[in-house]
Amino acid sequence: MRAAAIEIREEPLSELGRHVSIPNSFETRCVFDVHKVAGELELTERQLERLYRKDYDSIEDPMRWPTRFNVSNWRIISAFAGSARIGGLIAAYDSAGVDMLEGRHDLLVLWDLRVSLGARRKGVASALFDAAEAWGRSKKCLEIKVETQNTNVVACRFYARQGCRLTEANYDAYPGLPDEVQLIWRKAVPG
Repeated sequence: MRAAAIEIREEPLSELGRHVSIPNSFETRCVFDVHKVAGELELTERQLERLYRKDYDSIEDPMRWPTRFNVSNWRIISAFAGSARIGGLIAAYDSAGVDMLEGRHDLLVLWDLRVSLGARRKGVASALFDAAEAWGRSKKCLEIKVETQNTNVVACRFYARQGCRLTEANYDAYPGLPDEVQLIWRKAVPG
């Protein structure tokens, strides 16, 4: 599959069940350690002794999001190859009660990004990120914010390639996952 074969579509959150039909999991043999150097956060890769596996959907059921949050300003941006759903991203803005949005009306949060195993490393995530950025611009958002973890090395590298800057590292964000560090990435939305 080439990037040209990817079709991007905006969908309402009523398509959440189809969106989450793509697993949101990964395996890794390395993690990032976070260091502050000259006032900036830097990541250093460290090899693990054992394979680390994470399935985000087993930690939090995405189908509960509409019952926990006001999702009226959320959008699913999906990627298709022909009729096959190969990826998707959920973007949120201006939603009261969503802590990640910091009470701002000009902040876009990339809530959930997933790409099917067979479509990874083929430009799908980049196409979704670009479409989310354009959607945020149309909503007058000035900044994109993304949360990931030091265990998701592929995601960290991806967000850095998209021009995101690591701005926060929170060591106690996940009481049930004490070995994980929450990482917050930000990027100004180009005008």
